[in-house]
Amino acid sequence: MAFPMVVVVGAGPTGLAVACGLSAAGVPVRVLDKAAGPAVTSRALGLQPRGAEVLGRLGALGDLPELSVPIAQVVTYVDGEPMARLRVGQPTKLVTRPGLLMSQAEVEVRLRHCLAGLGVEVEWDRELLDVRRGVDGVGLRFADGEERAGWLVGCDGAHSRVRKAAGIDFPGVPVIERFLLADVKARLPVPRDTVSVWLRGDRMIGVFPLPGEDVWRLMAPAPAGAAEDLTSHALMEVLREMLLREAGVPRDTVRDVLWTSAFRIHRRLASAYRQGRILLAGDAAHIHSPFGGQGMNTGLGDAENLAWKLALVAMGGANDALLDTYETERRPIAREVLESTSAMTRMVVGQTPWARALRDQVFVPLLNRSLVQRLIWEKSSQLKITYRRGPLGARALSGPGPQAGDRLPDLACVRQDGTPTRLHRELSPHWALLNSADTAGKHEAVARRHLSPGVAVLSVAGLRHQAMLVRPDAHLAWRGTSPAALGETLTRILGSGSTH
Repeated sequence: MAFPMVVVVGAGPTGLAVACGLSAAGVPVRVLDKAAGPAVTSRALGLQPRGAEVLGRLGALGDLPELSVPIAQVVTYVDGEPMARLRVGQPTKLVTRPGLLMSQAEVEVRLRHCLAGLGVEVEWDRELLDVRRGVDGVGLRFADGEERAGWLVGCDGAHSRVRKAAGIDFPGVPVIERFLLADVKARLPVPRDTVSVWLRGDRMIGVFPLPGEDVWRLMAPAPAGAAEDLTSHALMEVLREMLLREAGVPRDTVRDVLWTSAFRIHRRLASAYRQGRILLAGDAAHIHSPFGGQGMNTGLGDAENLAWKLALVAMGGANDALLDTYETERRPIAREVLESTSAMTRMVVGQTPWARALRDQVFVPLLNRSLVQRLIWEKSSQLKITYRRGPLGARALSGPGPQAGDRLPDLACVRQDGTPTRLHRELSPHWALLNSADTAGKHEAVARRHLSPGVAVLSVAGLRHQAMLVRPDAHLAWRGTSPAALGETLTRILGSGSTH
């Protein structure tokens, strides 16, 4: 049976992850990007534990943990004095793996390699000019003619042409007028396992270690009165002066400049994530402050959630209505990220004297408290994300245990042939049916009838006379003892398309 082609516009982490998920599920997919080739600059830096989980389920994590720079702490200086040492990466009951600090370009390399292994190559220098919406497909116009797709996914960034063509609004407000970035080579007098931030009045500069010998990222708000169109040389002069003034780093310490950028920080959220057969993900749907390292990770979460749902619909395994749950599950997550990162940015930058006093005398000292450190670390990991309030998790499950929509950790499991495995290794594009010793075989036929062939049947200790059905994105779909109840749940999730 031939399935409709899905075209993904944008070959950043989000677009590549969507394409990997779709292709692994057997959906024909193309990835188009107007750039002449892959980006080589770092842009986003942080891969939070949830982002690493998504890449792991896609088979794209590879050697990224070994490549990353291990970060032990964030040191905050106020008026030149170290005022807070925020430990990061400390294992907790929830978070058992560290965040990773590396170039976004390296994440994209692993995703492209994963996609190539699935038989799909990115089509560079392919600019989408216009979109024509239809009931049963999408018309795409390029400089050399028109083509047709069954579905279109816009992962083409903040200025998304796909979003504009779909007529989806992108309301929002600026948070900070301008920010300056530079990746440089320098022997700075700070440890390589530390992110350092200097605050003094309305001035701030942050220094982040990057993979590579003596490679660092410098980040600071543009000072008042700075020219609108700073050249790379002028931008670096501003940053060198701030390093000298705040950290005592001589101007000639920065030996080489690898990349510079100036941009405005905005907070924007698309009014909808779907318009018929057009869907948005990543920066095309939401943009926010880089503080907290949430951007790339939120996009990867969008990608995984969308890919398994679109795959089922495109292959006739679920009703079209399943795609509406993509927005209802993911848009609230983006709204919360926008609010938290905007608040963090305003707190760090301190735009008024009152705000700066509150920052220096209250918020920064609080970062030394272990409880605050644990709460910040667990929040930023994105492992607390749950969809239990969404339409697929609206019905409470009886008895102790996770609720529908909750993320499940990477449990130790056993395959039907007796081979030990881990839960997350068996997911994406597959679902997983977890059995206890006394439920083995009771629910398998029901799950396969609705989801065949994409179900990994596993046994796991500690379920206590029940079974669990896990979605491809590691969130719980159902928990219980009745095969009939499992069937009812799958019929509700998949709709009329669930009959095979």
